[in-house]
This record gives sequence, C-alpha cells and structure tokens, in this order.
Amino acid sequence: MSQLSDIGNIKNILSRHGFSFSKSLGQNFLVNPGVCPRMAEECGAQKGMCALEIGPGIGVLTYELAKRADKVAAIELDRRLLPVLEETLEEFSNVTVISGDVMKLDLKQLIREQFGDKPVCLCANLPYYITSPVIMKVLEEKLPVDSMTVMVQKEAAQRLCAEPGTRNVGAVSVAVQYYAQPELLFHVSRGSFLPPPNVDSAVIQLKIREKPPVEVLNEGFFFRTVKASFAQRRKTLSNSLSAGLAVPKQRALEALNICEIPPNARAEELSMEQFGRLSDALYEILKGESSWE
Repeated sequence: MSQLSDIGNIKNILSRHGFSFSKSLGQNFLVNPGVCPRMAEECGAQKGMCALEIGPGIGVLTYELAKRADKVAAIELDRRLLPVLEETLEEFSNVTVISGDVMKLDLKQLIREQFGDKPVCLCANLPYYITSPVIMKVLEEKLPVDSMTVMVQKEAAQRLCAEPGTRNVGAVSVAVQYYAQPELLFHVSRGSFLPPPNVDSAVIQLKIREKPPVEVLNEGFFFRTVKASFAQRRKTLSNSLSAGLAVPKQRALEALNICEIPPNARAEELSMEQFGRLSDALYEILKGESSWE
C-alpha cells in the first residue's frame, strides 16, 4: 500500500478499523510523504541490514524500511493498530510486528531471535512522553545496533544534541553522549503529522560509540554524579552535588578543588572530561566513608 502518507487514505483506513487517536499514547502519525523515505535512507536501511522500529503507528515508516532492509521488526504497544498494520504492510513478507511495551521487552533477546547476527539499525518516530526512557534503555542495555535514527520533539532534539559546556545541555545530554555521537539531521514541521502536535519535531541520529569518550572508575557513580549536578540548575555545583548525593558540602568542594573546577561553577559549564574527573574524585573521597553508599 504505497499511499500511506495520503491524509484521505489514512483516514479511510483508520475509519474502516474503527480507530481513534490516543492522546495518552502520544499518537501523531506522519503524513508528509518526504519524511519517512528520508529517515529510512539516513538510518542506513539497505540490503544486508535489518531494522528495528519502535512505534510503527499505521506503518508509514515501516513501509519504507521494508523496501530497503532485509528484515524489519516493529514493536507496537497499541493492540488496536495490529489489524491496521496487517492491512498496510500485507505486501511485505520481511516484516514482523511485535505486540508489546518496548520498556518491558527483552530487546537483546528480541534482536537475537529476529535478526541473528546480522547488522541492525534502529529507526523510530518516538512519542514525546517516552523519548528519553526509550533512548536510554537502548543505550544502557548496550544493544547490538549500529545507530539510532529517531524523530523527537524539536526541543528534545536540541537537548539531546547539546554539547557539554553549552547552555542547552542537561543530564540526559551527557548520558546520551557518553554512549553515542548525536547529530541533528533535519527538522520536521508540526503540519507533517496527523493529528498535528503543538510543537515542531526533528530527526536525530545517534551513532553508537565503540567505547565511551572518558574512562571512569565507576560508571554507575558517574551517572549519579551527572544527575545530581543538573538536579538544581540555579544552584552551584557544590550545592547540587551535596543535595543530590546526600554528602557534606565540604566533600563536594574538596572534589571540585582536586579537579581545578571553580567552587561557584554550574553543571552546564562542564565538559565531558571534567564530569569524568569530578566523578572519580568524588568516588575516591567517598568510597571509604561508612556513612555513604
């Protein structure tokens, strides 16, 4: 079914299946005919590759991936869309639609069962309410994917791609860039969706790193340090770290001094390397204290 970006056709299909949009699931289906082919090309879907899609909706992006990749596995939470997808993707024998919640599925096992040892790319139009959780799940579980090419809200794209040390950076920016190299590929207007959301979107690509850009003593504590650093944006790092890690402020100041970071510095001013050094300094200072976990 090649007219999946035609609004009239989409409405007819959904009406035939008695489907209505769910705000709670953040459902906004792409209707701009130029977006999905470009996403499929940018993600690297081609012969010899497999594609994992999260949230196929009515299958507009799935259709483009299936034309290019050897095999596509699409995870859909809304069971009402399963008969819709069966109709819109009926011409393809290389697509498997999996009914389930991506946050609860064992994605490593799913990839192994669906694709074996073939190279895999991930491509998705992510609902706004689970953008960061899904991205972090994929990265933290170190799934065997080469890259993630995802549609997200424009503001989220700017935050995810923000370089450490710049104004838009946040804890999720640092966490994402620990695992991957982000790039903003192109913007997508709100009019490209049905129903149109209140904000514009953007497509970003995360190329998975072979190894993190910094080596740290304890990866878990590194992320705790980053999260604590950004928890109270209007406060200095020493205050944020003291509150976020539940440690005396003097210990936070001691770590900052070791790293030659000014005591009045704020989290958004630090580079990835500085976060790594700060995390290690705090870890060394605190690990011998019985009152600290």
